Amino acid sequence: MASMVIDCDSHVMEPATLWQDYLEPKYRAQAIRIDEDAQGNESLIIADEVVLPFGLAGLGGVEHDRAELFAGKLKYADGCPAASYEPSARGELLDSWGVDRCVTFPTIGILPFPTDDLGLISAYFRAYNTWQAEFMQGLPNRVIAIAALNWRDVDAAVIELQRCLKLGFKGVFVPPETIDGKRPSHPDFDPIWNIMEAAGVPGCLHVIVRFSGAAASFSEWHQSAPSMGALFGFGLGATGQMIPALASMVVDGFFDRHPKLNILSVEAGCGYAAYLMDRLDEKHAVLSGIAPPLKLKPSEYIQRNCYFVAEPEERTIDAMLSLVGEQNILWGSDYPHIDSTLEAPQLIRQSIKDLTAARKAAVLGDNAVRLFDLS
Repeated sequence: MASMVIDCDSHVMEPATLWQDYLEPKYRAQAIRIDEDAQGNESLIIADEVVLPFGLAGLGGVEHDRAELFAGKLKYADGCPAASYEPSARGELLDSWGVDRCVTFPTIGILPFPTDDLGLISAYFRAYNTWQAEFMQGLPNRVIAIAALNWRDVDAAVIELQRCLKLGFKGVFVPPETIDGKRPSHPDFDPIWNIMEAAGVPGCLHVIVRFSGAAASFSEWHQSAPSMGALFGFGLGATGQMIPALASMVVDGFFDRHPKLNILSVEAGCGYAAYLMDRLDEKHAVLSGIAPPLKLKPSEYIQRNCYFVAEPEERTIDAMLSLVGEQNILWGSDYPHIDSTLEAPQLIRQSIKDLTAARKAAVLGDNAVRLFDLS
């Protein structure tokens, strides 16, 4: 039987009325929404606060000229190709790509929620997950849905995770940032991690969009030259978020507590993996006497528990397969976001064309089958 091809980083573009349609009546007055002023300018409103005052088409936009997305003429809906929210259209896109399945993450759902109303935040995620379940059910056996949880309320997150697992979700979105001052590896989050470990679903550290404050990677560097923001932010923001998130899990003893739990690094590429292994091993050898004890070398946790989604044109994929592990590298398109390309499936095939047949199959889909337990 031929191996599957699985896109391990794709997104939905949430319908503009998702939260008005799916949010529980108690919270509907504060639904996430898109408002439009008399001049036709759109704003994204979350918890009655303006989160994004312009350029909403740029949340997606793969089918448009990038400069056009911020020229003020396009709407949010213009940046949302049909395949980003209609299951049948997604199926047609996958067919045209020669891709069997896709792992789907939110778009609006990974933006900052500017509120301390934990009940409202949890309700936002419940509404999204309910809609995402319908999207998945509309394209049977082709969508690998990732649950979004309110990590600020562990009890509510546990209940929602259990619901999502019953609905068939195969992973959990994990923000690569501190959560109310705690690293994701903090034992306070173990009730969530314990359920994931028992269910065999991975935690997916996916790059997030943050516009200001401590959560913005290299925020002071960005603020010093905002005009350089797009290239600087997209180029460095990914590893700027992922390296501390993943490194903290390793050095905090997280994988000693959760030896069977897998973590997937999404939208940061795979090339940094071996660097992180070498860097942590070197410092662990010198400083282990003044650091919390670990049962294994840092690199061994990364090889055993960590997986990396390669970008379509990365040149280091073969090296990472050798240095990290043949089971550790997957690929993703980031469809339909502004920094993605509709040529992603062709580009990843070109990037790995000189690999062995076994390595090609591993990257294109076999590793995803194992990670998400699709057998």
